This record gives sequence, structure tokens and C-alpha cells, in this order.
Amino acid sequence: MTATAPRFGPSPSAPAVRRPLAAAALLVALVGTVIALLLGGAGPVSAHAALTGSDPQDGAVVATAPKEVTLTFSEQVALGDDSVRILDPDGKRADTGTAPRDLGSGSVVKYGVPLHAGLPDGTYTVAWQAVSADSHPVSGAFTFSVGAPSKTTVALPTDRAGGGVVGALYGIARYAAYAGFVLLAGGSAFVLACWRRGAGARPLQRLVAHGWLTLTIATLAMLLLRSPYTGSGKLADAFDLDGLKAVLDTKPGAALVSRLLLLGASALFVAVLFGGYAKREDEREKKDLTFGLAIGGTVIAAGIAGTWALAEHASAGLQPGIAMPVDVLHLLAVAAWLGGLVALLVALHKTPDIDATAVRRFSRVAFGSVLVLTATGIYQSWRQVGTWSALTGTAYGQLLLVKVGLVGALVAIAFFSRRWTARLITSGTGTDKTEKTGRDGPETDEADGAEAETDEVVTAAGGAEDPVRAAQLARQRAAVSTARKKRVRDADPERSGLRRSVLAEVGVAVALLAVTTVLTSTEPARTEEEARSSTAAAPASAGPVNLTLPFDTGGENGKGTVRMDIDPARPGANELHIWIDGADEKPMDVPELKIAFTLKSRDIGSLPVLPDRIAEGHWASSGVQIPMAGDWKVSVTVRTSDIDQTTVDKNVKIG
Repeated sequence: MTATAPRFGPSPSAPAVRRPLAAAALLVALVGTVIALLLGGAGPVSAHAALTGSDPQDGAVVATAPKEVTLTFSEQVALGDDSVRILDPDGKRADTGTAPRDLGSGSVVKYGVPLHAGLPDGTYTVAWQAVSADSHPVSGAFTFSVGAPSKTTVALPTDRAGGGVVGALYGIARYAAYAGFVLLAGGSAFVLACWRRGAGARPLQRLVAHGWLTLTIATLAMLLLRSPYTGSGKLADAFDLDGLKAVLDTKPGAALVSRLLLLGASALFVAVLFGGYAKREDEREKKDLTFGLAIGGTVIAAGIAGTWALAEHASAGLQPGIAMPVDVLHLLAVAAWLGGLVALLVALHKTPDIDATAVRRFSRVAFGSVLVLTATGIYQSWRQVGTWSALTGTAYGQLLLVKVGLVGALVAIAFFSRRWTARLITSGTGTDKTEKTGRDGPETDEADGAEAETDEVVTAAGGAEDPVRAAQLARQRAAVSTARKKRVRDADPERSGLRRSVLAEVGVAVALLAVTTVLTSTEPARTEEEARSSTAAAPASAGPVNLTLPFDTGGENGKGTVRMDIDPARPGANELHIWIDGADEKPMDVPELKIAFTLKSRDIGSLPVLPDRIAEGHWASSGVQIPMAGDWKVSVTVRTSDIDQTTVDKNVKIG
């Protein structure tokens, strides 16, 4: 029986349209240049934890069983008491079951798991699961052998952390949360910035209310699913109170609770916006209230957006102090653009009173949002991708290209929307146009007849002094009038064209939001490439490294050559042998010899080594710990007299 390693859980205004198009073309060219410069000169950084080394290494064969197994990660991770399990060939626990020991120092993130004594020969399986600093669960497994490889009853787990039914539900909740925020923030911004009379429109009220409700339900679902998502993977554990308590003590849990509190404040904001504000008739009071609502709404929206920045990719890796505010701006721009699009579509379909002025205002808001998205997107792309090879050779980079393509499609469709808006403005808008065109055609004649008939009935009902009936018929008259206006609006070719183009924009926006949701849960391209580079060399192909470094201290008998062997030149313990030959190629003793290892790409080192003298011109050091694979700089300091000293260095690939 095979065991499985355990799971953890064209118009007169056309020139005005062409000017923004030319500006957009210039913007695209500038963006391309900036991205090329950033990706061409970027250095390494991580933002999704990856296993970069272990001792023993994956596939290694060691002579005797180690006392512990060490794991090295690319960034800080959270490990539970049972996050690392080591199984012997029979599938039994080979580790002691105690919590992993933190062996890290400086920027090195390293943990050790002690093993039982007297372990037999054979192949051992290491299965691990952790939560990275950006809140995403990561997992993996590898094997090593003691003595010689053997058959094992343990099968390496194929499910990744955060997968399965729980992972799918969590992903749906993440998408719903983004969608709810876009509708809540973008719909409210559309009313305040573009069409204040829309505060009294029922369709827009329902849109924003549904956004608030969706975001609230999704946040509660994520809070309940967080424990099984990062742990057992069992749906039943969503209602485990101990797991929920543990989640509340984490950074993602605190962010979700903060979001719920801010949603309480946003409920009050929505109530005022569609209640007292919509009913306010005094223009001066309404202007003051507009300013207050705009400030309060912006603060609440920024706070809600900050709950994502606090617990996602922006909070880990390079420049988190800059990345988190940039992420907030990015989310606010997305909400203003996409949420405003949905609000505009609803208004065009459901409310006959919206005019071209509101559409024109939204066009300006959308253009500003695109500028903010471009600037913040360039920074985020540089931070998470870094190189052209990562942009095309990783899942994150490919998803990012899809996202950029969808944004480009949105901008292209928006160009046509601006043209329809220009035509709408030129031909006349609002109630005036309805009055100009509303008396032509059989549909409006029919509606006018129904309205006239309603007037007669209302007059008769009034004469009979039946106020209830009169009120009912008055409502009927208003409904008939609204229907007449809507028919006229729907028959307007400019309005219909604008509605179709906005509908196309919303369709692309839905796909864009889905790609963005997947992107936020995908391992960043930088980290994926670093993990590949750290495991690119198989243990069997690694071997001793031989270095030759000539030196000259500048003094008498100061010239010579350093020869160094590093064995096995892999992460973990290594043997160093150093020989020094003089200018006459004979062994040469020196008063002092020092070695240092530095990994600049990961900001590690220098790690000093003081070798012991074995014989004339020969020094050695055993058990030299090199924490991870990479291109290390080996520096050798040689002192040939009291005052004559030099340091020579050379890069060497470890692992």
C-alpha cells in the first residue's frame, strides 16, 4: 500500500477626440520605454516565499542520518508546529514532532527540524507547508537518502497549498470582494463626481448597495475560509473556533477584520449619500455636503483598499513602504474606472434622465484613472517581474501580459465611447432633446394618448374626491411619462451607440478583474525565477570547485598564487583546502590567511572563514556552511609581512 505525504492544509468635435488619442499614443510609447529601462536593469527581490535550499538537498545521498533537516526560504515565513513532516521509507514519522527551530541570521531565513536517533538507511520524504509574508500559502516536498536510495511507500503530494475545494471557494470570495469594492467605491464616485442627480436614481442606489453587500459577504467568507485555506484544506474546519482565533492573530486576519469595521462606516456613508444628500434641495447646503461626502468617502475607500495592500504582495519584498501606498492608489483608480463604467451602463439602460454632461465628466475621471493605473502599474511590474525573461517565462509574467492586453482593449473601446459622447453633446442632450424629438413617431403618440387618458381619469377621480385613487393614477401618469422618455432615449442613435460601447467596456472589465484576482494569488515572477536558479543544478552534477587566484602584496616575496578547492560546492557543509605557492612555484607560508563568502544578489555576507594550517603552504577548514545556491564571491586575504597585505576575489557558482 502506498501512503501519501500528509497535506496541511466622426463629428464636429472630432479634433477634440483626436487630441486625447494622440496623447494616449505618446503615453503608450513612454510606458514602453520606461518598462524596458526598468526590466532591463532590475535586481533580484522576493515577494512570495520559495524554498531556496535544504540540507540534505533534494535527491542527495548521505552516508549517515543527519541529526536534523534544515530548510532555507527566500523570505520570512510562518511555520506551525506541524508544518514540516519527515517520513521514513515505511511512511512513519522520522522527525521528533517538535516545532521547527529558527536558525536564521541576518537576511537568511532558515529552519531546522530535529530527527530521531538511529534512523535506518533508505529514502526519506520531507513535506512542508508555510505561509509567506504576503499571506499566501506555499508548500512542497522533496526526498533524500541515507546510505543508498531505496523503495519507499510514501508518494510525494501533488496538491499545492491553497488548492482543492477550499482554494476554489477562497478564490471566488477574493473575486467577489474585488468586484464588490469596485461597485461600492466606483458607483459612489460616479454619483459624487459625475452625476449628482443620480443619488436619487433607484438603479444606482441598488448597484452601490449590492456592491456593499457583496464585499461584506465575501470578506466574512474569506475570514472563515482562511484557516483551512492555509492549513488542512478541509471545508469543515471553516467553523473551527480555534482556527478562527489563530487567524485573527495573523496579519491577513487583522486586515479582514479591519475591512469589516470600515464597511460599517461605509454603510453610514451610503445611507447619507442616497438618503439626506439625494433629498437635499438647497444648492449651497448640497455643495457643502458633497465636499464632506467626497472627503469621507475617499478616506473610507482608501482604508478598505489598504486592507489588501497590508496583506498582499505589496507588504513583502522590495520597498514595502512605497509599494503599499502605490497599491492603494492602483486599487482606487481601478474602482473609479471600472466601477464608474458599470454605473454609467446602468444609468444609460435604466435612467432616462442622464445627460451627456455626466458622460463627459466620467470620461475625464476615466482618463485620470488610466494615468494613475499606468504609473502605478509600471512600478508594480518592475517590482514583481524585474526581467524580460521573467515577463515571458513565468505564469505571473504571462498573466501580466494578458492584463496589459485587456487594459489596452479597454482604452481602445473607450476611444469609441468618447466619439459617441462627442456626438451626443453636439446633437443636444437631456430633457431638451426629449422635448424636441419626443412628439414624433407612433410609440410616442401612443404614450401621449395613454398620458392624456390618465389625465382625464385623474380629473374625474379628483372631482369624485377620491384622494387614494387620484394618487394611484398620478403614479401611473408618472410611470407612463418615464416610459415615454425612455423610448425616446432608446431610439436615439447616439445614446444607443454609447450604450453599446460602454457595455463592451464592462464586458472587458469583468475579464480584467478576473485576471487581476488570479494575478494576486500567483507566485511573483521574480521569486519563481530565483527558485528555479537555486535548484537548476542537480546534486549529481555538482562537484568540487577549483579556483586559482594570483596575488601581489607589494612587498618582498609578496607575489604568489592561491589555489582553493571547495567540496562539494553545494549549499550546506563544505570542505575547503587552500594551497599557496610562491613566485618560484614552491609551497609558501604566510603569517595570515582569511577567506570570506558573499552573495550580493541576496545581501548575504560576508561570511568569514579562518582555515587551519595543515602543512607548509597548505590550509584547510571543514564544515564550512554555505546557506544557499547562487553566484558567490570568494575573497581571499593574504598577509606576507607585518605591513604587506592584499585581498583577491573571484566569483564561484555554488549548487
